[in-house]
Amino acid sequence: MPHSLFLLVVLLAAAQASAATPRQLFLVSRPPITLTNHHGQLLTGNYSVNLLWYGRFTPAQRAVVADFILSLSGTGQGLGSVAAWWATTSRYHPGAARLSLGRQVLDPSRSLGRRLSESSLASLATRLAPHRGSVAVVVTAPDVLVDGFCLSRCGLHASSPTPNATRGRGRGRYVYAWVGNPAEQCPGECAWPFHQPLYGPQPAAAPLVAPNADVGMDGAVITLATLLAGAVTNPYGGGFFQGPAEAPMEAVTACAGVFGAGAYQGYPGQLRVDAATGASYNAVGIAGRRFLLPAMWDPETAQCSTPLD
Repeated sequence: MPHSLFLLVVLLAAAQASAATPRQLFLVSRPPITLTNHHGQLLTGNYSVNLLWYGRFTPAQRAVVADFILSLSGTGQGLGSVAAWWATTSRYHPGAARLSLGRQVLDPSRSLGRRLSESSLASLATRLAPHRGSVAVVVTAPDVLVDGFCLSRCGLHASSPTPNATRGRGRGRYVYAWVGNPAEQCPGECAWPFHQPLYGPQPAAAPLVAPNADVGMDGAVITLATLLAGAVTNPYGGGFFQGPAEAPMEAVTACAGVFGAGAYQGYPGQLRVDAATGASYNAVGIAGRRFLLPAMWDPETAQCSTPLD
């Protein structure tokens, strides 16, 4: 049974307003964040990210995620680039994990049914021919019901023995992840700040406009970014994290709800806004594709760093 390392991804507890005015919210200080290195193995070197699309997705929706992964190793390293955001992971350990887009498998008929358990996700990941040099990512469509989705998590990352290792032909584990599209089931929980929060006081400001005009997929990118950062810095449960190993705060979850400077509970921070569409973003990838990416804890500064810092 694979050991799940990512249960609480981007829940609205980090994003809901807890006071009546911005002045009161600014007075709420964040506790110090220190992610401890537990001296376990991290992911370094070259890895392909292979995708299994479970359920129906349009080509445009698949392109949002594919372009994000391609942008992680893009040539643009300037302020506000996806590649510069990902470069923060290289400060955790010499020999950064370099991710590239690998194979994509489509399963529009939902071969395992509409409801999936955690073991179902692990089974789907094996269809991507996983190995130690890959990260298998299962992306589920809005109408797919995954155990715990919306209730306690927006996605997860875990590890499992490689198929060859289970047959006695070598050792090793591979990393896999699952990301849910929350458009129908819980956009207020797993697609904030592109949707009003489901619980708690409602912010006076309207939700942000999604940079790719798709609340579900733009929310899924936030979750995927969170998972990939956690997967490379804490792939097997002995890497960088704070708190209990069963529910760790990792590279991005330690900074939950922060997307720009001045962020506080219920306010994502200062972002760039497209003058024509009104869409908010903080990172640019290949072909000018825009994304909203979460802050990541920087071990050099011991602070949460956003793409625009």
